[in-house]
Amino acid sequence: MRIMGHNLLAILVAAVAIYMLEFLQFAVIIPGEQYMAMMGLTEAQGAAAEARMPIGVVMPILAALGLSVAIKWRGAPGAVAGASTAVIVGVLFAFSASMYGYVYGAANEQFLLANLIHFVGVYAVAGAIIGAWK
Repeated sequence: MRIMGHNLLAILVAAVAIYMLEFLQFAVIIPGEQYMAMMGLTEAQGAAAEARMPIGVVMPILAALGLSVAIKWRGAPGAVAGASTAVIVGVLFAFSASMYGYVYGAANEQFLLANLIHFVGVYAVAGAIIGAWK
């Protein structure tokens, strides 16, 4: 099903892929306590963030929608073009926005590295899905 030239199923599958890869990185590979330390969060702040986690489903959906728009604007179909477009968007927009937590907050260098790996990896996968989907 397409709306305004965007394949909604591809966007949904890409959003699910983003969510699953984020879970793998930020819940399995990097334990919660380590991630809280990287963010500079206290135990109370971590508990408050945990209470907001159900809202986290919104971010992969918005990211997949944004990637679909960027890939469509680029006008170069295919998995490789989708992935390369998504990596550019991931680094120049998503990662750069996440740097505020380091520059003006309590996050450390490990947080920057984890987020860079996160945005390059998950955006590349999501972009490949959206770009390849006919």
